[in-house]
This record gives sequence, structure tokens and C-alpha cells, in this order.
Amino acid sequence: MTARILNGNEIREQIYADLRKEIAELKSMGIQPGLAAVLVGNNPASEMYVKSKVAACAELGLFSDMITPPDTIGTAELLALVEQLNQRDEIDGILVQLPLPKQVNSKRILEAVDPAKDVDGFHPVSVGRLVAGQPGLVSCTPAGVMEILRRSGIPVEGANAVVMGRSDIVGKPMALLLMHAHATVTICHSKTKSLPDVVRRADIVVAAMGKAGMVQPDWIKPGATVIDVGTNKLTDAELAARLFASNPRRLEKFREKGFTTCGDVHPDAAQVAGAMTPVPGGVGPLTIAMLMSNTVKAARLRRASRVAQPAAAKG
Repeated sequence: MTARILNGNEIREQIYADLRKEIAELKSMGIQPGLAAVLVGNNPASEMYVKSKVAACAELGLFSDMITPPDTIGTAELLALVEQLNQRDEIDGILVQLPLPKQVNSKRILEAVDPAKDVDGFHPVSVGRLVAGQPGLVSCTPAGVMEILRRSGIPVEGANAVVMGRSDIVGKPMALLLMHAHATVTICHSKTKSLPDVVRRADIVVAAMGKAGMVQPDWIKPGATVIDVGTNKLTDAELAARLFASNPRRLEKFREKGFTTCGDVHPDAAQVAGAMTPVPGGVGPLTIAMLMSNTVKAARLRRASRVAQPAAAKG
């Protein structure tokens, strides 16, 4: 048996098709959703991420404003910048690209973002709404995983789901989303006892531990759905030889470049699982798609209701 590959690029295009319709509807009401991206300094990886987000805005017809303060900026100056963005009505989403320079208090900056514009879903108010099962803006990667499951027809209700990892950005919100979808959820982490045995009971495994190839094929229940959130830069030739022993082409490419990107799940788990996301090309494309989705959602929650009120009052 070979797992059905859950292609993140295809699912992203489905989401974009839906978003284009919604954006067109908002524009007919005189609303163009807008995203502000704050990129501090000159971190090459951060620059690449933010440029890809701005490019996605352009592709979908969203307004975007990229703000690039110097890496010498202090907490007070950055707080003032965030407050300016909070006040700009044409900005529906505020993205502060992490990491920030050491002299900046990142927690204070993220908590200064208006929760109505918190398209990353990091604000304590956003997290509180998720815990309470109230409508709001949800962290992009876990929201993307739910879209993969939903659009791939993977049953979640009643399923045993194991989430490996307890980060604020992925693990915790992922567990809450699965629980709200009526899965029975177990959260695992570095201190979990008998981890392979816990994972073997899962109908759905979400691996977000940040450790290359950690989840072995014999940890997976035959037919289970495996969502690999890991994006690890692999440079260890010995580990690469173990992970790609059954994929000579991938191993050859690794040897040519000296590195590759791999997930938290051993690729051979695809011989056991019923469905599995690849790395790259699985969860990754959904993260930016859900950022776009959150920006449109924020615009609708913030502005479309104002446009609709007079008409409702007449009725």
C-alpha cells in the first residue's frame, strides 16, 4: 500500500479560487482587503517569506503595504508604528515578521496588534476566542491543516488524533481545532512516555516537533492520515542516507546540493499510511493561503458589516 499524497499546492489553488470570488464580492461593495507587512532589518529568510506574502496579495488582488524599518529600531518606535497601522482603516491585517532584533520586546509588539487585524492569530484575544470556540482569526498553519483534511475528505469527527508538538503557533491551536471538529485529541511532546505506542493509536497524526525524520514508519497505524508540518533543513549525510534509502533520486539530489528540506516523518511512512502530506509541497503552501484567507476574513468582519448595516436597517 502506498499513501494517497495530499498535495498542498493543489489545495492552495482551490482556496485561492474561493478567495477570488469573495474578494470580487467585497470589491463590489467598495472594499479592497489590505495587508500590512512589517519587515525589520535585512534577514534574508524573512525577506523571502514577506516577499512571497506580498506577491500572493498581488496575485489575488489584495492591497498590501510593506514597511521596512531599520534593524536599529527600538520597542517604543515599533509600538508607535503598529499603532499607526491599527488606526489605518484600509489595513485589515497586520503581519509583523519574526524574528525581531534582540533589543525589541517581541511579545509587547505582537500584543499591540489590534486583535481585529491579527491575521497571524497570535494575539491572546485570538487564542482566547479559539479556546472558547468563537469566530475569529486562527493561526495560519493549523488552519491550513484543517483545510487539507476537509478538502481531502479525511473524516475528523470521532477520529483519534495525535498532535506531536505543543508550540503556541502550531501544536496548541492544532489540538483545539481538531477538538472543535469532534476528534479525540492527544498532545505529545518531548516528555511523552512510550511515544511510538501513543502515535500508533492515531487515525490522524500531525507531526510538528521540528526534528527531521523522527516519526518512524512502524509508528504509524496502517491506513492512518499523516500530516507532516516539519520543515527541517537537512545537512547530515548519514541521516539523509537513512531517510532516502528507498529514494535514490532524492538522495542523489541531496548529495549534489549538500542539503535538502525534509519533514518530521520518515518518508517511508508513506508505505503504511493511507494518506500523507509531502515535504516540501504539503502543509507549506497552505500557510500563506490561510494568511490571505485571514486578511479577507478580517476585512469582512471589520468593514463589510458596516456596509451591510444600512440595508439591514431599511428591511
